[in-house]
Amino acid sequence: MAPRGRSLGGWPEWWNWDLELTSHLRKRMFDRRFTEIELREMLQRASVCYPDFMEGRWVIASRLGGHPWLVIVEPDEAAKVLVVITAYPVTRRRR
Repeated sequence: MAPRGRSLGGWPEWWNWDLELTSHLRKRMFDRRFTEIELREMLQRASVCYPDFMEGRWVIASRLGGHPWLVIVEPDEAAKVLVVITAYPVTRRRR
């Protein structure tokens, strides 16, 4: 899964690990109407990756259907899998 974009310092080692989808993510996939294939496409089109506010988690910025999305992941070093926690569209808040 080689992303087209770059993050500062390059992509982490865990970027190419197998994915593990959480039950929380599967519910959000249904609620937010996107598929596993679309999730994988978002990860392939990722433009940037940066640490989340929760230690050990990362935010992946991408696009789906022409709109910005964020995917939250957590590398599992012991199992060598990239756990996908959730994914959601970025919406602008009105002031």
